[in-house]
Amino acid sequence: MKSSMKQAPHTGMNINCARFHVADKKNYIHMKTNMKFRNIIAGAGLLMGGLVGCSEEFLDRPPLDAIVDANFYKTDDQILAASAPLYNIVWFAYNDKASHGIGDARGGILTTGSYQLENVRFNTTGETAENGAAWRAFYNVVAQSNSLINNIAQFVGPDVTDRIKNHGIAEGRFMRGLAYSYLVQNWGPVPIITNNTALLQDTTIARNTEESVWQFIIKDLRFAAENLPEQAVMTGRLTKWSAEGMLAKMYLTKAGVTGTRNQSDLDSAAYFAKRVIDNSGASLMPEYEDLFKTKNNGNVETLAALQWVYNAGQAGQWGAQNSVQAFLAFGSEITGFGDGWGGDIGASKWMLDMYDDLVFDKRRKASFMFPGDHYDYITQVPPGGSAQELEVPARSLDGSRPYNGRAWVKKYVVGRPEDNDGKVVQQGTEINTYILRLADVYLTYAEAVLDKNPAEALKYVNLVRKRAGVNELDNVSWQIIFEERIKEFAMEGQAWYEFTKLEYYDPAKAYSMLEAQDRGTFRIYADQIPDPTLWEIEIPSDDTSPRHFPVSESNFKIPIPSSELSRAPNLRKPAVPYDFTAGN
Repeated sequence: MKSSMKQAPHTGMNINCARFHVADKKNYIHMKTNMKFRNIIAGAGLLMGGLVGCSEEFLDRPPLDAIVDANFYKTDDQILAASAPLYNIVWFAYNDKASHGIGDARGGILTTGSYQLENVRFNTTGETAENGAAWRAFYNVVAQSNSLINNIAQFVGPDVTDRIKNHGIAEGRFMRGLAYSYLVQNWGPVPIITNNTALLQDTTIARNTEESVWQFIIKDLRFAAENLPEQAVMTGRLTKWSAEGMLAKMYLTKAGVTGTRNQSDLDSAAYFAKRVIDNSGASLMPEYEDLFKTKNNGNVETLAALQWVYNAGQAGQWGAQNSVQAFLAFGSEITGFGDGWGGDIGASKWMLDMYDDLVFDKRRKASFMFPGDHYDYITQVPPGGSAQELEVPARSLDGSRPYNGRAWVKKYVVGRPEDNDGKVVQQGTEINTYILRLADVYLTYAEAVLDKNPAEALKYVNLVRKRAGVNELDNVSWQIIFEERIKEFAMEGQAWYEFTKLEYYDPAKAYSMLEAQDRGTFRIYADQIPDPTLWEIEIPSDDTSPRHFPVSESNFKIPIPSSELSRAPNLRKPAVPYDFTAGN
């Protein structure tokens, strides 16, 4: 597989060091305030690239060219412009490759013979690229959230309404809480930081206990829920229901942190989930596959999403687009550019064994491509051929049994420019990345009420299954809910966090389930090409590659990146409780 580009297309700009120059700052400060949300993202998010691009360690102070001008934050529009980058560019380094390397590969969804092997094989080290990228991305989110929160408090002008002032702070606290949820689940105790500037003088920074971090997450999301509006102030912005839905998920995970599931936390998860179900106005998209088409960004099921934008190869805009298609698509013939490096990436056999039926479960075809699958909304241009509707190609051993060695990734693969109103570039699409959708809230609610009200849990599991096109069930269990979550959110970076949630209160079960996953090679045979009606999955008799990998307390959590340990040796010290009287 080819490696990712090191230069932003057409600009010659290093993707790790997109600086925000003085002229850009001046333009940003004076940009028009009647911009639509998408233009605010394109302007504010991208021009603030210097806030996130060049930090070598999370303890760095935000770059000096960050927007801290006392002349800013003087209108409602400026507050909203300042919070806009939290919806894309600060998350880029995680979304780019680490989200599927950690969230899916470590979770058992994704397998490969050559890509992200350290994550697939549970050998993630302090030098693993996705480890460092994820850590830095999450602390960039924290840093920019802190800057937004503190700058609004310090510089807000009298013309800013209390509603938008609180809204901007609430956006910052939602994103900060979300970032810390990833940090604590991956690395365990981590430092809680609320003022990055103060860190310049602080040589005692240390990790905080997991219980402290979870308390901090809940406080942030509660503030967000209390201060975000029921209706979005602009298309794509967070709402009260975004925060309450995320609170439900966080309470469900937090319930197990002390080693047993806390019923009060489960009740809180159920309470907030049901409020979202009853009051948000969100509904399931009728067709599962439609969730992952660019034209359906901001659909009725979306409660929160990262808002990526088409960059048209313009200088300075690297990092605001969704780059995952470049790494997941099986070939350039379906991207239209020199990317599409996912030919050796696909679903694990464990993942495929989850499906009730490989033909009738609509989630399978929407998530993974099998030989002979048709996608009438994606164009394929084979080398030397002409444009045609995508029919997934297959090889054959002897000309009679077509097969693939990978169940190629479909989810977040949206096709060529001509399939997306022209809005696809090399390593860039504008398909939103889901942070939270209603199906997630349904299954969160089901798990939270399972012991107290299994009939209610079954109701919401069956709503998810009905949309998927599979038979409704007569009973429900933790295992059933777990498997529905795996199928529903495959390749959405969530599977790993199902295991971190379980490991809190039943580590032995989490380790044994991960060890039992078949992550080895296989072949998928179609009964006929074209228009197959069924598939057979076979392990080659001569296959000697490893299929299972040991998992224990020693390799479950991800080690803190080595570069961070060398710069901040206090991270090696025992974790301490966070002083909640000292920060916001």
